[in-house]
Formats: sequence, C-alpha cells, structure tokens
Amino acid sequence: MGTIATQNAAADDSASPHVLEVIRSAERELRELLQKRGEIMRRIGNVRHLLSGLVSLFGESAFDAQLLSAIEGGSSGRQSGFTRACRIVLMESSRPLRTREASEELQRRFPELVGRHKDLAASVTTVFHRLTRYSEARYFLDAHGVRVWEWIRELETKDAQQLAHETERSDQREI
Repeated sequence: MGTIATQNAAADDSASPHVLEVIRSAERELRELLQKRGEIMRRIGNVRHLLSGLVSLFGESAFDAQLLSAIEGGSSGRQSGFTRACRIVLMESSRPLRTREASEELQRRFPELVGRHKDLAASVTTVFHRLTRYSEARYFLDAHGVRVWEWIRELETKDAQQLAHETERSDQREI
C-alpha cells in the first residue's frame, strides 16, 4: 500500500489520457464557439449598419420601436450607448482613425456620452478592441507608426477569421 501522494499520482496517471481528451475536446468546442460568435457579431454589425443607413434615409417613422432598439443594440447595463457611438464613428469614417481623432469626433457628435468618461481615449480604445474581437473593426499602424482603426466593411468570412487570428497574435506580442 503506497502513500496518499503515490496513490494520487497513480490515479492521475491512469486518468490523464481521459482527462486530457476531455480538456482537448472542451478547448476545441470553445474555440469553435468563439469563432462562430465573431462571425455572428460581424454579421450583426453589417445588418445594423445597413438598417442604420435605411433609418437615415427614410427616417425613424418607417421603423417600429422594437427594431430601432435592436439597431441601437441591447442594453447590457454598461456603456451600450457609448459602444454604439463608437461604432457609428468608425462606420461613417471615410478613412482609418487614430484614437485621438475618434475621441474628438465623439466629443463633437456625442457630448452627452463623453462626459461620463474620465479617460476618453482609454474608453475608446477598449471599445475598439472589443469591436476588433467581434470582427467588426480592425487596426494597423499608419505611415507614422501610430495605431489606426477602421470599420470592416464586407469581408469574406475566411478573411474575417484570419484577421481575428492576426489581431490576437498582435495583441499577444504587445503584452
């Protein structure tokens, strides 16, 4: 009869292949679900963008209140209006924006939302990173080596997936 440590080690050795397979399976499933979530969030963003344009073209009276609410996004209790404003600024920009430029545009167009943020640039960057994870936006360095952000128009799903992986790798290098 061995010690408790020896018995635990023996149990761990006999269970390891099964435990490892469960872990691998769960990890694969999580990766697949996260990938699907990114694709779905991108599609939702594209449809919201389309509907937002239609609202601008035809006015809010052509849409019911429930659809208008869905276009603006759900209320998660955290800065949903701010996220929406950041989306609008990126969507409507004709060129990639620096964080400072996006912050200035938010101050100009959404002053009521901007006042809630102690560090506007940090809040904008946080939202832009989230939009990147959702495959709605992307970032890269401009000619001066400064990070700029742009809305992802219509990309093929494969391109969006590749972009998400590149962004993930880039984020890991920054840490």
